[in-house]
Amino acid sequence: MNARLLAISIEQETDIILARQRTRSIAALLGFDSQDQTRITTAVSEIVRNALEYGRGGRIEYGIDGVEPLQALTISVEDQGPGIADPEAVLAGRHQSTTGMGVGIIGARRLMDRFELHSKRGTGTKVTMAKVLPRRSQPVTPAGLKRLVAGIDVQEMADPVAEVRRQNREMLTQLDQLTQRQGELNEVNRELQDTNRGVVALYAELEERADHLRRADQLKSRFLSNMSHEFRTPLNSILSLSRLLLSHSDGTLLPEQHKQVQFIRKSAENLMELVNDLLDLAKVEAGKTVVNPRDFVVEDLFSALRGMLRPLLIGDSVLLLFEDATDVPPMNGDEGKVSQILRNFVSNALKFTERGEVRVWAQYDRDADTVTFKVRDTGIGIAAEDHGRIWEEFSQVEHALQRRVKGTGLGLPLSRRLAELLRGSVAVDSEPGQGSVFSLTLPRRFDPMAAERDTREIWALDAARLPVLIVENNPADSFSLERALSRSRYQPIAVRSIAEAEAALEQLSPAAVILDVLLDGEESWPLLLKLRQSDKWGRLPVIVVSTSEEEGKAYGFGADAVFSKPIDPAVLVRALDEHTGVNSVTRVLVIDDEEISRYLVRQLLPRGAFDIREAATAIAGLESAQAEPPDVILLDLNMAPMDGFELLDRLAATPGPPAIVVTSVSIDDRLRERLSRASSVVSKYDLTTDTLVNAIRQAMDGEATRVS
Repeated sequence: MNARLLAISIEQETDIILARQRTRSIAALLGFDSQDQTRITTAVSEIVRNALEYGRGGRIEYGIDGVEPLQALTISVEDQGPGIADPEAVLAGRHQSTTGMGVGIIGARRLMDRFELHSKRGTGTKVTMAKVLPRRSQPVTPAGLKRLVAGIDVQEMADPVAEVRRQNREMLTQLDQLTQRQGELNEVNRELQDTNRGVVALYAELEERADHLRRADQLKSRFLSNMSHEFRTPLNSILSLSRLLLSHSDGTLLPEQHKQVQFIRKSAENLMELVNDLLDLAKVEAGKTVVNPRDFVVEDLFSALRGMLRPLLIGDSVLLLFEDATDVPPMNGDEGKVSQILRNFVSNALKFTERGEVRVWAQYDRDADTVTFKVRDTGIGIAAEDHGRIWEEFSQVEHALQRRVKGTGLGLPLSRRLAELLRGSVAVDSEPGQGSVFSLTLPRRFDPMAAERDTREIWALDAARLPVLIVENNPADSFSLERALSRSRYQPIAVRSIAEAEAALEQLSPAAVILDVLLDGEESWPLLLKLRQSDKWGRLPVIVVSTSEEEGKAYGFGADAVFSKPIDPAVLVRALDEHTGVNSVTRVLVIDDEEISRYLVRQLLPRGAFDIREAATAIAGLESAQAEPPDVILLDLNMAPMDGFELLDRLAATPGPPAIVVTSVSIDDRLRERLSRASSVVSKYDLTTDTLVNAIRQAMDGEATRVS
């Protein structure tokens, strides 16, 4: 159904009251409750007022649209005024006008179920609104439509004063409801603030503990790496000397002496195995294990393993069998690390299998494009509750055979770490007395970019230093640049590729980038160009340090400075000082009684570029500003006993730094005049790094922002 109910001309002020009365009557006859009647009436009167004030009058039509059960009351208001140049901006809330146009339209839109605005400059404006009929009301049929029109016609126009009084009563009722809801909202806000304080405190504690764990992990890896290297020298000497003694080159040993030297050599070999495993684990954890992918054939790998592992067989009680792998397609990966994992699996299987066989084979999954290597033994097996323990460092399962064949407890944990490094996984299927099946699943072709993403270290930042990203693939050059910054205010963060650099940029927000041009298989020009075209990183200082003799090209792509390798450390530090502006740090005084607000400002402002002091009260902030004047002040309004308004008056009494109001208070015309002394006002609801930094820069440049 699409039928017209009524049309009214809009020519003078009293027509607005008539439109309200007719709208309310129609809404009541259609079964809308009092709240919906008020919503519809308010929306219509606002649009009609716009048509009269800006469109010099017009016409309003009421109708019924749709079919049961989705029938709606439609109201169309049309004028022949100058029109609206950008209706989309008005509907989006971006339109600003001294006449106030646009605010009423947005409010009316929120009150109705459907809202359409059609307008062009010079052609007038048409607003069409609709409100879906309530479910409890009777559907409007053709017969019902006639009764509805008749009911509208018999109603007399009420006294305009009575209509205004009714409107005032409705507004007072709504004001009471809003006041009640505001009280509830304030209570919820207080609860949220208490919760936020707890979350902030908990977050700070977790961050501190995480930092301790990172430091402990770094110390552990460094200790294992250093001690492993230190142990190797005397162990190699012991092995060499024992081999010399056992060869009888300097004379024959007595049988008992020969036996003792063999014990010494065996102990040294076990200790060397432990040292090697520790060193491998430390390298993997430190992210220093390099994957060297190349093409290889699984059948050739099995052939090499067969030769290496045959000496481990003692007697004929255990057979070592490698199944044919000619049907497995060639792989691309680090063959040495695959071999190391399989050697660990097979050596463990041989240790814990007294009789039977150890069988090795490979399976290719065409759908997933993966290869799974399996090592099955007929040994003692492992209980289900111990399946997780065997992958932990220095963890061994208690068994009588275990006590005879001691191991390091590092072979399987190292195998798992290496498998993850190769983008694969390990698994075990075993029961006591039934043997075990260890498996290694790897992608047939190794993806270097995926490996970088997965093995990328989590950088631990030093809060007292400025992070500087070093993009350099050459380990020696990267080490040289890190050493150049080791005693400076800058913390070097080294990466090897563009992919790692982009990830580090998002995680670290560095103060500057030191960039090499020639990386492994790629040039860094695209990264430099991307930085310069980015809104976020457009101002990030980039210093090119390279052997490439393309200084002009580097400057053309946006580099701030260009140097040739090797670079003098003092020159590099001076260049960073110049381009990061650390010698001109902006001093900011934050005055706010809310701890979480001060914390947010402290986190949002970039470290190194801003020196932040805090005050929890306006009195303390005023004393701090007088004792050591900052470059700019950020202050809240709601504080006690002195609020932000009084503080602004005190600050304005004498020449001083600009003040920026950071508040959650909604600014109206009354408050706007009181805040005229502030350089700008920033809402806490829209608080971002860009918002704060831009406000501070504008305040220091004397560009006062309009208080809105």
